[in-house]
Amino acid sequence: MNKWYIDVGPDSDIVVSSRIRLARNFDAYPFPRRSLKEHQEKIIQDTCEALFSSNPKIKESFRLIRFKDILPVERQIYVEKRLISKELAESSLETAALISADEQISIMINEEDHLRIQCLASGMQLEKAFDICNYLDNVISDKVDYAFSDTMGYLTSCPTNIGTAIRASLMLHLPALTMTGYIRTVLESCGKLGLAVRGLYGENTEAYGNMYQLSNQVTLGRSENDIVMSVKSIGYQIIEQERLLRVELLNRTGAKLEDRIMRSYGILCFARTLSSDEALQRLSDVRLGIDLGLIQNLTEIDINELMIKIQPGGLQKTAGRLLKPDERDTFRANCVRDAIGEKTSKSEQ
Repeated sequence: MNKWYIDVGPDSDIVVSSRIRLARNFDAYPFPRRSLKEHQEKIIQDTCEALFSSNPKIKESFRLIRFKDILPVERQIYVEKRLISKELAESSLETAALISADEQISIMINEEDHLRIQCLASGMQLEKAFDICNYLDNVISDKVDYAFSDTMGYLTSCPTNIGTAIRASLMLHLPALTMTGYIRTVLESCGKLGLAVRGLYGENTEAYGNMYQLSNQVTLGRSENDIVMSVKSIGYQIIEQERLLRVELLNRTGAKLEDRIMRSYGILCFARTLSSDEALQRLSDVRLGIDLGLIQNLTEIDINELMIKIQPGGLQKTAGRLLKPDERDTFRANCVRDAIGEKTSKSEQ
């Protein structure tokens, strides 16, 4: 299978990715922040044993990464790919993650909870992501007793996660709603419906590149399927609004909108320095141009790849060394120019 960010899914013109995350804790150990180092190590071992003992093929699909054994820049790359949280990357605990070869599945170990079982899929594929998470959850729970209450459901470190302990989220590209200012109405409406809208990397992050993460806030008193279908339903309503506004913008301000898109395309083709913020905004404009049929030599997948590649961790991995901020801006511009130039050359052949 392809990695989630180089795959095309349903409604991928607006839905960059779907994600399901399940929080689970082992009944036999204190929650991570109250546990001892030996507990944390045992949780890593117990998770691997529970997941791999019943099906050797599962073991072949996953790699165990212990974050104390890798460099900070490598941890940052996993954050940028949305495979782990920033909290896990920066934790002082004995942390680890099981990550599938296609990078669609990651099981974070000893973050806020003992386990965060997560699946990413391209486009609108919440049910597919949930089915995968649910399968892995069942495999582990056959071998391990979870912290569970008959009245409260799954017990978690944060009270807002108890109950089903599920987070269903969509990463949405919403340039038209942002340009017109209607995004404020969307944010207010989602809040009233028990949904949260956050930035590119979740809670307490900005919506760089017009990327917004839509997710449920309520986990108690509703079934997993209800939560998934609720996020999906509201997601489709936002998709419809975004598509209508894109057409309206093109009809009402055609030359102005095209000029903005093509200026951003030109800057990406020829700029010698690019900050992360500017690069994401310019890539957002170009992505919109692709979806409107104004730019032919690039695809949404190309933009998805670039949005990950130009982040600090990804840049330094490509460079093979640590880069100072000004060096990153120069190297970022070089990488973007090279990537677009390569795609343009292939499209002309």
